[in-house]
Order: sequence, then C-alpha cells, then structure tokens
Amino acid sequence: MATDVVVIGSGVVGASIALELARRGWRVTVVDKAGGAGHGSTGASSAVVRFNFSTLASVSAAWEAHFAWRSWAEHLGSDVGGLARFERCGLAMLDVPAAPRSMYLPLFKEVGVPFEEWTSADLRERIPGIDVGRYWPPKRIDDDRFWANAETTLGAVYTPDAGFVSDPALAAQNLAVAAKAHGAEFRFHATVHRVERANGRVTAVTCADGSRIPCGVVVNAAGPWSSRINKLAGVGADFTVACRPLRQEVAHVAAPAGYRAGDGVGISIADMDLGTYLRGEVGGGLLVGGTEPECDPLQWVDDPDAVTMHPTMPVFEAQVTRAARRLPELEIPNRARGVVGVYDVAGDWTPIYDRTELEGFYVAMGTSGNQFKNAPVIGKFLTTIIEQTENGVDHDERPARFVGEHTGLEIDLSAFSRKRPYNAENSGTVLG
Repeated sequence: MATDVVVIGSGVVGASIALELARRGWRVTVVDKAGGAGHGSTGASSAVVRFNFSTLASVSAAWEAHFAWRSWAEHLGSDVGGLARFERCGLAMLDVPAAPRSMYLPLFKEVGVPFEEWTSADLRERIPGIDVGRYWPPKRIDDDRFWANAETTLGAVYTPDAGFVSDPALAAQNLAVAAKAHGAEFRFHATVHRVERANGRVTAVTCADGSRIPCGVVVNAAGPWSSRINKLAGVGADFTVACRPLRQEVAHVAAPAGYRAGDGVGISIADMDLGTYLRGEVGGGLLVGGTEPECDPLQWVDDPDAVTMHPTMPVFEAQVTRAARRLPELEIPNRARGVVGVYDVAGDWTPIYDRTELEGFYVAMGTSGNQFKNAPVIGKFLTTIIEQTENGVDHDERPARFVGEHTGLEIDLSAFSRKRPYNAENSGTVLG
C-alpha cells in the first residue's frame, strides 16, 4: 500500500495521530523502534487526567480530551477488544505559591471546568488522614528543615471530574487497533535511519534495515527520541523552545487504609508544596511521582537508549518520604519499587504541535509528563494543522484553530507553536 504519511512513534500520541489521519482518508504508516504500541514512555506514564494548567489552550484541550476518555469506546469507534478504563476519582490541587488559584481558576471558569474551593478543614474531611500543614518550599529529606513542624495550613482546589487511565500502554494499543481498522499500517522494530528530502520537502523515511517508505508527510511523535529525529530531518533552527530527554521515576507503594476509604481509589493529590503527586490504583496501590522541585537535581540525559530503567533507592525514598509527610499513615518500604521512564520535555513544559521549516515535516514533541491526558485531541490537532498546511495555508501566518467536538471550545493552535514566546506564567514544572 502506498503511503501518504509516516508517523514516527507509536506511543499514545503517535497512535492518536495515526487514527485521526486515517479517519480522514490519509494512507498512514507508523514506524517504531519498539516492539509494540505504547512500549516507550507511554507505558511509564502515571496517566493522570487533570485540568490544572497555566494557559487557556491547555485547560481547554484537557477538558475536551477528558470527554473522550469518559466515552473511550465511542471515541475509538471500532471494536478493539479490551479497553483501557478511565477512573474518575477527582484531584485536589494543594495551594502553593508557584501555582496560586488565581493562575488557573479564571481559566476553569472560562472553559467550564467544575471545581470546589477547599479550606484546610475541607481537605481533612475529604481525604482521611491527610496532614494539611504548609511546608513550602519543598526540601530534600536530608535537610533538617524538611522535618520542621508546619506553622500554617493549606487548602486546595478540587476538580471532581479528574482521574486517571488504568493502563496507559493499553490506551495506546486501543488507538493503534482503531487506526488499523481505518487502514493504517504499523511497523515495529523499525528504527528511523534517515529522513529524505528534495527541493525543500520531505520525500521518504529510510529505516535501519534498509527499508524505504516514500511519503509526502512525516509526523515526528518519537517522544524522547524526537530531537534526534529532528536532526535527521535537518529541522529545528527556527524553534524558540528546545526539548530534552529527562529520566523520571514513579514509586509504587501500598496506599494507607484511610486513603483507600470509600470506593477503594482515593482522591489524587497534586502536592507541589512538598514536591510530589499521588494517585491511587484500583486494588489499593499508590503511585508517587515528583513535581521537579528546585531542591532536586533533574536527570537530563543525552541518549534515551542508555538510561538505566530500574528505580533507585535515593529517588524512591525521597518521593515516598514526602508522600508520607502528607499521608502520615503511609509506610515507607525499604526496597525501591516502581517504574522508570524517559520524558520528552519542552523548556516551558508546554508541547510543540506544529509544522517545521521543512515542508511536509511536522512535530508532536515535548509531550511527556503532562500530555498523556490530551492524547485524544492531539491527533485532531495535528490533523487540523496538516490539512490546513497541505492545502496551502501557512500555519505560521494564519494559525489553525480547532473546535472541540464535545465542548464547542475553539483552541488557537499557535499556543503550541515551535516559535512561541516563552510562557513566563507557567509553573516551571510538569504541571505546566
């Protein structure tokens, strides 16, 4: 089968792009160096679905996308077998100076995201056993100040429609199967070796095994390998935002009994006050990740393939100890358990969904850490940008606009431009 578009990467983002393009009649081939869809950074995602962002476009995207997760079978539109499941557990965003309520509540109101403003008393009542002390700023656990008693308390903003996707890799596989039903082809164990070009336009992708895929459009959705793919294509000179691979760990522990009260999945907690986030799992588990506090060195990497994919005790102990400060009943195991992934991080923690200076070459990069939740709309974003650009409209001069199917919200996609000004209002963390 001839190919119109090659999508590089079959994570949740690449698979979503493949599905939406195939639905529109494009002949799509997806290539991935891994052995299956969702085997890269997608599989290591905590898959949290939340709406707290610092820009209108990001809040609008997350709110639109959550309707797809809530009606996942309908979004896929095909029988794909077992489905990833959305667990609506709600999320409490604890008050913190780096992301005050004034940053995102006006956006919630404009978009229509339901929320509740909680006092510290509300927080105690709704999340059994929680310590509502304010400990800002986050500190290392070997710093004596970490153990100091809190002098004041904090509240939170609760969004009842937040939650998480039970199996992020399965979500990517669901999207891939749906894309195949529309004619998309997937080639695994296929490492991109070269991006061919002629007369300023992409013409083909060549893989390390020598196979060559002629095409008129390429979408780089390669996650932590995306910058490497850009170099192969010779693009990136006009980017104002750079992306880098970042090693991340998420700890797995048993949730305290009080936190599991009720339906067995407690309310997720975004705790930038201590530098962590927590979300429950069906069956009594608890995932604990970090929010990149200034006191923690970030583990930037040059080669995603060289990363050690085993959790380390120092990171595990720091994350779980912080979580135990917030949930004092939490037991801290003496052995590290969890998952390791490599993020593709943009400098302002906002993704890049855009064309490039090479005609026919598009990017969906800088997505790791906070864009899993938006995967259902990312495919639609790229399809909108590609179709407008390939029809002769310059996305740089006349940015594409996307109107949400579920919300009717219009999103100016220049918010995700490779040439955008730096967003000084962002939190400087994975929370965007």
